[in-house]
Amino acid sequence: MPIFITFEGIEGCGKTTQLARLAEKLRARGRQVLTTREPGGCPIADAIRKILLDPGNSDLAPRAELLLYAAARAQHVEEVVKPALEQGVLVLCDRFTDATLAYQGFGRGLDRNLIAELNDLAAGGLTPDLTLLLDMPVEHGLNRALGRNARSNLEQEGRFEAESLAFHQRVREGYLAICQNLPRYARIDALGSIEVVEERIDAAVTDFLKRRA
Repeated sequence: MPIFITFEGIEGCGKTTQLARLAEKLRARGRQVLTTREPGGCPIADAIRKILLDPGNSDLAPRAELLLYAAARAQHVEEVVKPALEQGVLVLCDRFTDATLAYQGFGRGLDRNLIAELNDLAAGGLTPDLTLLLDMPVEHGLNRALGRNARSNLEQEGRFEAESLAFHQRVREGYLAICQNLPRYARIDALGSIEVVEERIDAAVTDFLKRRA
């Protein structure tokens, strides 16, 4: 049975770490799992990712940013996500369409109805079966993200970390608003140790898979 699970949240919330841990756990239970990310996930989308996350591109217009995300997503879905789902693989994706609504809609203030239409076009109508929102206070997440970038030499992908605190607060509030309106969402308290958060995610995913079965 094809299942598409996405991870969402503000910068530094732990999505990437927790996605990898969940993938390992599901594989140990006998499931075939593909992990991927947005923006990126395939060569063309990865090339667009470099443009989007490069701090040197601080002058990138919000509308241009939105369209670049859509282009990367269209390629990623066509080349990676849909083929895997058609083969019955469980796909775990680090960010998807909801990130565009949260960041470019709530964060940048672009028209949310337009974003919804563009998301649908770029994703080819694909929507996640389950979305895990890793939620934490903005200040905490940003501090973690900046520390991670410094330790892992990821400053070349730090364009969003350089945004104002107010921007990131709007993004978090956007995610919480989206979460309230979509039953496929599970909000996960992302504060606590990696192991504690992992247990919370495992409980939510296990419950979802039981209901799905």
